Amino acid sequence: FKYFKILVCFCSPFIFVLDMKLDYYREIVDLIHWYGTRDCIECISKVFTGVPKKTLGSIFSQDYQRQMKKIHYKMHQAHTVRKLYNRYLDSLSDKGNKNILLHIADEIGLAPALLARMILERHLSINQYDGESAPRLVLTQFMKQPDMIDDITLAREIQSCVLSDDQYGPITDSIKHSIGWEYEFMLKKRVEEMEIPYLDEDQMRLKGYDKTPDVKLEVPIAYDGHVVNWVESKASFGDEESHKGYLKDQFWSYWNRFGPGMVIYWFGFIDELDCNRNKGIILMDHFPIEDFVKMDP
Repeated sequence: FKYFKILVCFCSPFIFVLDMKLDYYREIVDLIHWYGTRDCIECISKVFTGVPKKTLGSIFSQDYQRQMKKIHYKMHQAHTVRKLYNRYLDSLSDKGNKNILLHIADEIGLAPALLARMILERHLSINQYDGESAPRLVLTQFMKQPDMIDDITLAREIQSCVLSDDQYGPITDSIKHSIGWEYEFMLKKRVEEMEIPYLDEDQMRLKGYDKTPDVKLEVPIAYDGHVVNWVESKASFGDEESHKGYLKDQFWSYWNRFGPGMVIYWFGFIDELDCNRNKGIILMDHFPIEDFVKMDP
C-alpha cells in the first residue's frame, strides 16, 4: 500500500518542476527509505527525471549518514562492541570465512567503515592499550593505512570494509574533499572572469581572520537587490538539517564579520530555506555571472 501511495504522488503533474520544494524533497527521501539500499539512485532517477543524479546522490548521502549516526550511537555501547568483536573472533575459526566484517555490517545495517573502526578500536584496546581506549589519531591512521595493523587478518578485513564503503571512511572523505575543492575552484574562476578582486581563505587567515568564507569580495556586488560581500561554496544539497547547522556554525558568523553574502549549494537546496534574503544571506544553486550589478566608483 505504501508503494502504491508513493507512485500516485510521483505521477502528479509537478514531477518536472525544477524548484525543490520541501514536499518534493520529502517524496524523494520517502522513496530512498522504501528502497533501503545504497544502490537505489538509478531507480530513483527514473522516477524523478527532472532531478540531476548528483542531486539525488547528495540527498541520499546526507540522509544515509544521518541514519548511520543513529545506528552507530546505539551500537557503540561497550557491551554491544564486545559482542560484535567476539562474534568476529568466533568467525575466524572457520578458515573459509572471508569478508567477515562486511557480512556482519550488512546484517546489522551499519556502514562497513563504521563497524571496522569499532572492531579496530576494541582490538587495539585489548592488545595494545591494556583495556584503555586507543587514541583517535591512531585509529584514524590505521583506517587510512590498514597495513600498519599488527594482525594481518584484521588488516585485510579493515581494508575490505574501507574499499567497499562508498559513504564513510578515508577514501570517501578524500573524494568529498576533492569534489568540494573542485567546486570552490570553479567559484573562484567565475569571480575572476567577472574581474572582481577577492580574498580566499588562505589569504584571510594570514590577515588574522578566524572565520573565513571561501571568497571575500574586495568590491561588493549586488544581486536581485541584495548586496553580496562574500560567497560560500557548498558541493552538496541544502536540506533542513545541514543548512541549520551551517547557519549556526558558519553563515551568521560571516554575516557578523563581513555583512550580507551568498551561499551556493551547487547540487540544489530546499526552496523554503531561502528565507533570510532580507536579513543578508542569499541561497543559490549557481553563481550569477550575468544577473548581478557591479559597484560603480
